[in-house]
Amino acid sequence: MPEVSDDAAAAVGGRRATPTAAPKAKAPSRVRMSAAQRREQLIATGRQLFAERGFDATSIEEVAARAKVSKPVVYEHFGGKEGLYAVVVDREVRALLDRITTALTAGHPRELLEQAALALLTYIEEETSGFRVLVRESPLMSGTATFSSVMNDVAHQVEHILGAEYKSRGYDPKLAELYSQALVGMVALTGRWWLEVRKPRKETVAAHLVNLAWNGLSHLEAKPTLITARRS
Repeated sequence: MPEVSDDAAAAVGGRRATPTAAPKAKAPSRVRMSAAQRREQLIATGRQLFAERGFDATSIEEVAARAKVSKPVVYEHFGGKEGLYAVVVDREVRALLDRITTALTAGHPRELLEQAALALLTYIEEETSGFRVLVRESPLMSGTATFSSVMNDVAHQVEHILGAEYKSRGYDPKLAELYSQALVGMVALTGRWWLEVRKPRKETVAAHLVNLAWNGLSHLEAKPTLITARRS
């Protein structure tokens, strides 16, 4: 005797079988972050927003929305936008300074120039958001460490190197501070330009920077004067 389906049996009995509802899938449980994890998430979120929009155009509401938390959570960790920004900037300053100082391992001045230039360009390449935060330099946070302060620290290190080199060549070592600021400033401004154009590749940019700096340094006049001054 052929089997009768449930629907057919129900029809014979004058009713249709009610389809069995599929069991509901459980919603994935939300993993609760620890306070330390939440803080790191907010720092990363703030870093990205400050890089994209700058300090003034970024709001606590945006930070909270992107991190999927309420505004009070942000205030609880940082006290406000200024506190979050200060933490982000401080981290980037230390990261950039550590990267550059760690790279300065050579003994020869030309190699040191190459290492410093490559370290900055590599930071720009790998930590673009962080570099954008630093170069925006909000006026509100002028009292904290900034990109300029990092470059100033690097210039002081270069100054000691140049001072010894100048002394060995018979130049006035007091001028090492001036030249160190000029060299580091040249690399820093070129880095800001390269941030947007990204060509040529960083090794080529570094090579040209060193070419200009080193070949200029290797032909220094002991007592340079302006051509216009010589004519007067």
